[in-house]
Amino acid sequence: MRAEVGRHPAGDPAVPGGDPEAGLRRLLAAVLPPDAAVAAAAADRMAGRTKPRGSLGLVEDLAVRYAAARGRLDCGPVLPRVVVAAADHGVAAHGVSAYPAEVTGQMIATVLGGGAASAVLARSVRAGLAVVDCGTAAPSVAA
Repeated sequence: MRAEVGRHPAGDPAVPGGDPEAGLRRLLAAVLPPDAAVAAAAADRMAGRTKPRGSLGLVEDLAVRYAAARGRLDCGPVLPRVVVAAADHGVAAHGVSAYPAEVTGQMIATVLGGGAASAVLARSVRAGLAVVDCGTAAPSVAA
């Protein structure tokens, strides 16, 4: 299992003067709407399977939505991934948090080192692991 860390300097609230919404706006701009034609084709394909219609319950709806979001019928296997979002909480600077901000960097290192519960969970199901720096004062940790 390979862990990785991502840092988003543009729009990172930890960067003085940074726009905390810039990264979110870029991400949302990259999200495409579901493909209605693929959704219809996936629903037809699901209906044509040898099984009672709707017998898989919400799994059928999920399969149709997943294909539409991917924009293709044959999406291949779903590769599991655990994503840990790490950030400092502003109130830590006021001494009202249970843990000081330095703990965030230590936890990131523990996750990337494989010792945190999230890393153990990912490893147990052979899932990938990513740590996304969503605004920490800790220096970037190389994966």
